[in-house]
Amino acid sequence: MASLLWAGDAGAADGERLSSQFSNLIHPRKNLLGTTVPNIDDSLNNPEDDEDDVVDLAANSLLNKLIHQSLVESSHLVEVLQKDPSSPLYSVKTFEELRLKEEILKGIYAMGFNRPSKIQEMALPMMLAHPPQNLIAQSQSGTGKTAAFVLAMLSRVNALDMFPQCLCLAPTYELALQTGHVVEQMGKFCMNVNVMYAIRGNHIPRGTEVTKQIVIGTPGTVLDWCFKRKLIDLTKIRVFVLDEADVMMDTQGFSDQSIRIQRALPSECQMLLFSATFEDSVLQFAERIIPDPNVIKLRKEELTLNNIQQYYVLCENKKDKYQALCNIYGGITIGQAIIFCQTRRNAKWLTVEMMQDGHQVSLLSGELTVDQRASIIQRFRDGKEKVLITTNVCARGVCVFKVRC
Repeated sequence: MASLLWAGDAGAADGERLSSQFSNLIHPRKNLLGTTVPNIDDSLNNPEDDEDDVVDLAANSLLNKLIHQSLVESSHLVEVLQKDPSSPLYSVKTFEELRLKEEILKGIYAMGFNRPSKIQEMALPMMLAHPPQNLIAQSQSGTGKTAAFVLAMLSRVNALDMFPQCLCLAPTYELALQTGHVVEQMGKFCMNVNVMYAIRGNHIPRGTEVTKQIVIGTPGTVLDWCFKRKLIDLTKIRVFVLDEADVMMDTQGFSDQSIRIQRALPSECQMLLFSATFEDSVLQFAERIIPDPNVIKLRKEELTLNNIQQYYVLCENKKDKYQALCNIYGGITIGQAIIFCQTRRNAKWLTVEMMQDGHQVSLLSGELTVDQRASIIQRFRDGKEKVLITTNVCARGVCVFKVRC
């Protein structure tokens, strides 16, 4: 027995109309005039299409960075746990209050930031404090997290010292490049401050003198550069950033490599850790690697669900399920919707069916590259397609707004 689960934000009139039709949702659908709906089951012969898509946290993190190029409004409350509860808690409403170097402030405004985001208001005074303070922060893409720790790194760098002073670990090559891009944008007015990438493919001969002040890389390559090739002197690092900690935990070996790097840092080094989620395992790892931290958590505001109506429809087979879906579209007014399918095969089948019936549909599944996924999501956010059909690849860690189904 197959089932269709649909949750939508329906108005009162729509809800009553759908409720009155609820017991009769399954009936033969009417195709658009002149439209034929072929049976394409036999044409979907990829065995992997029958399997659940694997949720790649690193890919989803990169995807969020690509689709959230500017700040988004957060619906979270910021909760701050200070290492010293008796010390005053500061927040800022403008970047000028932080007394930044003129060249950094110029870079911030050139990037289009007009004022600190909600998390930056609380985090930046801690990150820029003297003496430096350590920080563990929960932050999701689009909240200004990367800009915040990049600002901290640029503020601590001495352009006259031609050696690595700031080290940022990212779980993948692509995420490291994304962070480096932010450094290059924000720091474009900072004369003689440069970035180096400790990532696969960037082969530096043993004994080479690294003169760039900010190093961004993946744990394995950074470990190799520090301990085997002796390219980076960790005792001179002033700021250590561990980004995407939950993704690090999800990647075998990265947490141990990160801890080994952290243990070689000087006691006065400022340490900053960021994670989109704060599960127990992530918190334990964070507390193990970041000594005496301030902690910033995101706490969701309580949601009022009175206006949300959920319907559960039992269907005999896939085609009955599709008929029920079509009748839901006929029963309520839907702006945009996301439909989740268990397998790629079902997602592809549903995409073709809905397109044949004249719906504006896009398909998002695991075989697509991150750039392709970002393009599809951006088109959906721009309203070019009304329906996004996806697998569980989009169920965790990918934020899409304007869904009013």
